[in-house]
Amino acid sequence: MRRALPAVILTLVIVALFSITSPAESLAIMTLQGQQGPEVDGTSGMRDMLERYGTDRAGVNRFYNLSNSDVRLERMTAFYHSWQDELEKVDFNRMGQTGRIDYLLFKNHLARELSRIDHFVERIEGAIALLPFADTIIALEESRRRMEPLDPEKAAILLEEMTDGIKELKKALEDSLKAKKSDGEFHIRKSIVNRAARMAGDLQRTLKHWYEYYGGYVPLFNWWTSDPYEKCDEILKEYIKLLREKILGYKEGEPDPVIGDPIGRDALLDELTFEMIPYTPEELIALAEEEYAWCESEYKRAARELGYGDDWHAALEYVKTLHVAPGKQDSLIRELAVEAIAFLDEHDLVTIPDLARETWRIEMMSPKAQETTPFFTYGGQKINVSYPTDGMTNEQKIMSMRGNNIHFSRATVQHELIPGHHLQGFMGERYRTWRSPFQTAFLGEGWCLHWEMLLWDLGFPKTPENRMGMLFWRIHRCARIIVSLKFHLGEMTPEEMIDFLVEKVGHERDGATSEVRRYVGESYGPLYQCAYLVGGWQLRGLYEELVESGRMTDREFHDTVLREGSIPVEMIRASLTGQLLNRNFRSEWRFKGR
Repeated sequence: MRRALPAVILTLVIVALFSITSPAESLAIMTLQGQQGPEVDGTSGMRDMLERYGTDRAGVNRFYNLSNSDVRLERMTAFYHSWQDELEKVDFNRMGQTGRIDYLLFKNHLARELSRIDHFVERIEGAIALLPFADTIIALEESRRRMEPLDPEKAAILLEEMTDGIKELKKALEDSLKAKKSDGEFHIRKSIVNRAARMAGDLQRTLKHWYEYYGGYVPLFNWWTSDPYEKCDEILKEYIKLLREKILGYKEGEPDPVIGDPIGRDALLDELTFEMIPYTPEELIALAEEEYAWCESEYKRAARELGYGDDWHAALEYVKTLHVAPGKQDSLIRELAVEAIAFLDEHDLVTIPDLARETWRIEMMSPKAQETTPFFTYGGQKINVSYPTDGMTNEQKIMSMRGNNIHFSRATVQHELIPGHHLQGFMGERYRTWRSPFQTAFLGEGWCLHWEMLLWDLGFPKTPENRMGMLFWRIHRCARIIVSLKFHLGEMTPEEMIDFLVEKVGHERDGATSEVRRYVGESYGPLYQCAYLVGGWQLRGLYEELVESGRMTDREFHDTVLREGSIPVEMIRASLTGQLLNRNFRSEWRFKGR
């Protein structure tokens, strides 16, 4: 009984939190009353549906977790279609603005997930040709999961047959390599081989799990299968090694090779549609080139102030020498974070909860992590910092210090911590959490780029060195759009991307290589690198529409955006402006004005 009262109070607090609306939201809701009907639960008529969907999807994904399984692909396809049917039953016209936005977000999300399945199937077809044993391994594991009876003797025969098949495949591929053939039966294209090698590793782990499940538990299982399993596991290791080392060039103790897989213009257009970006890849490249030209002119202005004339490359080389000594970077990061927060408070730009100020820390990255992350990242209440460690060569240490100098770091800390990702993540975990399936980098990274541009306009960079540091990252975002889109359009190779970052941005070559390795890998979506500056342009356009027009204050605008969730900026705009929406909405907002 003593715990009942706090629980009631907690419930009231939670209800209050989700019921708070900003001035702009209140205006939008008042405008729409009588036109769209009341909100079903005070927040969104879609909320319960989306929370159920999130729980169901997590459960289905956990159960059907063999990524290359036809059963999984069929089940997930049916799952998304079933939710499309449920969504069709919703009375769109009876919902308020928040409900309508959630409806459109959900509709877009389901279509995108189905599209991703189609693209996944297309992209693994070539890799599957190098993995004819995949179906056997998946069938063994799925049979186990269905709790079907196991015949150890038949399982041993399957393992022996699979071993023989992999041996034949390995020999044929080796013969093809010796003959220096790059086409024919095996289509030795590095992007496909790279995917096949990863999939083969997953299959090897799946087979190991299957074997260990029965081993020592089912009578006679080990008696029949231990020898054929060990031989099969060994030939799998040899086959994966052949793919990785002989074809792809992976070497123990050396950075991974940069291997990419362009998706093509049609797939890029599909992704832009799902992100609610009504621009073509070519239009975005042109906009990035315009922004690049502005950055270059500002580079030259700062270079002249530093005594280098128009030679901004020379001025940038000077700025790179202004780094702290080894072991001192964490102290610098703390000082820079405190400086940024004080600037925000002084200008009353955004609400920073006390707990958000308190709950962040610094972690230093390993040399291995710095192969793909040569600068800073945010990782859940901590900023991960790149700087030399004793596991690096002297050349790597010097490059790391130059690439993470004081002025580059000054422009990065506010991006990763406050007002950037740390504040954004803190608020995102507290408001409209049911929108988590719709997270987009165009808001996640665009939020930070909006701040980089706003802080520039407000005079945050005090010296030409400060400006050089901020310009380095801004021109870097322009380059990200140019190189990543040209890569996926088939107009630029990874090597050309690296050269562009070195020559046109001023990266150290190790840093540029690490960047491109991440751009062309499969850990990020094809539009992720565009999302920084394009999302920043979107928020900048909305800021001009609402703040510079006098309709909202800086604090109101930023606080409201933080409470909307990491969703496409166009949907945030619809919420803040009270834009009338219909269930067949299509993005038409030309946020750059053309």
